[in-house]
Formats: sequence, C-alpha cells, structure tokens
Amino acid sequence: MRTELPSDVHAFGVTAKARFDALGGVGFALRAETEPDARTAAAAALAELGAWDIDARAGDDEMLAAAELCRAAGAVALPHPLVEQLLSVDGARLALVDPARPWIDHGDVDGRWVAADLDGNAWVATTEPRRTAARLGPFVTRGRLDQSAVGVSGDDAARHLLLGSWRILGGLDAALRLTAEHVKVRKQFGQALSEFQSVRFAIADAVVAHRGLEELAKFTTWRLGTAAPEARQADALALRLHADEVAVDTLRCCHQMFGAIGFCDEHDLSVLDRHMQPLLRLPHSAETLAHRLVPAVSAGELESLFTST
Repeated sequence: MRTELPSDVHAFGVTAKARFDALGGVGFALRAETEPDARTAAAAALAELGAWDIDARAGDDEMLAAAELCRAAGAVALPHPLVEQLLSVDGARLALVDPARPWIDHGDVDGRWVAADLDGNAWVATTEPRRTAARLGPFVTRGRLDQSAVGVSGDDAARHLLLGSWRILGGLDAALRLTAEHVKVRKQFGQALSEFQSVRFAIADAVVAHRGLEELAKFTTWRLGTAAPEARQADALALRLHADEVAVDTLRCCHQMFGAIGFCDEHDLSVLDRHMQPLLRLPHSAETLAHRLVPAVSAGELESLFTST
C-alpha cells in the first residue's frame, strides 16, 4: 500500500511551511501573544498561499491540501483559526464547541462565528474580544451561543476533528525535530544525550507513535470520502482521540529530554505545547471523546480487524 501524498499536495505543504517559517516560525506565535499586528500578518500569509480557495468539503485532493496546510500551520503554532476558517459557513468561521462550556480558540480574531457540537447542533456565536490570558491556550476566548443556526453539514464535525488532528500532527513534527537536534548537541557525563540507550529508546517510541498517527491521519482522510455517513464521525473521533494520546506522550518525552528549559515561556517547545493545549482539550477531553466512541464501536460504525457481534 502506498501512502505518499500526491506530489502537488506535498509541494503545497512545503511551500506553506516555508512561508510560515519566513514569518518567524514558532517565535512568531510567541510574538503574537503580545503584538496584535502579528495576527494580521498570519492572515495575510494564508491569503497569499491561496488558503481560502481550498474547498475542504470537496474531493480528496482538496481535503488533503487543507490537511497539509493545517499540518504546516501546526508546526509553527500559527496564531490563526485556520481549521475554523477552512470550514466556514457563509463567511462565518465554524468552531467546534461543548455547548455547556463554549470556549473558542482564537475567538478574538475579528469576524463572524458559527458554533457546532458533535451531535450536529449549531448556533450563531459571539465571542468576547478579551482573551482569558491563560498560559495554556493564550488565544482562547469565551463564546456565547445566541440562536440556532442553519447550513451546517452533518459531516462538518468530522472534518473539524480531522483537520485539527493534522494540526496536532504538525506540532509534533516540530517538537520531535527540536528534541532530536537537542539530544545530539547536549552533553552529559562527557557524551551526547543521544548516546544514552534510555534516551534512544524513549525517542524511538515517540517517533513510532508519531508515524502511526501520520498513517492513521492519512487513512481517516481517505475514509472521509468513502465511508458510510454514520461511520465518518466514528473514524474522526478515533483519530482525534489517538492524536490526543500520542501528543500527551510525545510532549512528555520531549520535555524530559529538554529538562527545565523546555518549560520556559520563550522556548519553542514550550510555545508549541502551550498553543497545542486547546486542540487537546476542546471541544472535549480525551476521556469524553472515548466515551462518545464506545456506542459507535458497538454499532459497528468503526471499521477494525474484528466484526461487531
């Protein structure tokens, strides 16, 4: 089985990553926490790339292009509601929320919002212009669900979970790259950290998990266009749950390799971790996603090696 992306989609992802690096990479996301103009620059870079010409609800190539763009954005913690805008409804960004606690990441960016839950209910949403100032999720704002909205596809929740998972994957790309570079140059007891067997085993485990997540993301993207309607959200839930679990384990490994410096606000690993937290916690925790997945498994909606009885 070949899992390589089409050459034009891969080239688009490389171009997007280069453009985001030109903004300043992960350091640009840190600047955006205190410099409002940085958010405008991020939106301009996306427009230059033709991001808003991508129809994430169209065929496989369009969805793959959206996925690669999200992965590139995740690698630099791009300070913009990219997934929400790719899935916009009549010009209003689409946020996936828990109606009981409608927090919206990057909700302070100007524009109209629509909020939807995993059951397909949707509302017109307004967001507070002031951020929570939380260290974990510096761009999260409180939302208010005003009235019922129309025009949200039943598959949009699945697409949202899928593209968010690609963004998590991009963040892990960068975290592992930083860690690999660090252990090669950091010396302890007269040798590089990479020479210690325990370090090699820990990073090898993280890399294997990361590659498995990448393959599952590709498989789920393909399945979104081929699976029965009732199975699409089950696939997307399974991917997001796995992405959350892999991210927690991988970031733990990376922080262990860096030690205290990896928790400094100015360090790239800290920025990636802090900015990824809303993706790992919103609209629901991993535990809640797992509980929602159980009925889908029982109903045979999740494809696996074993048939349901």
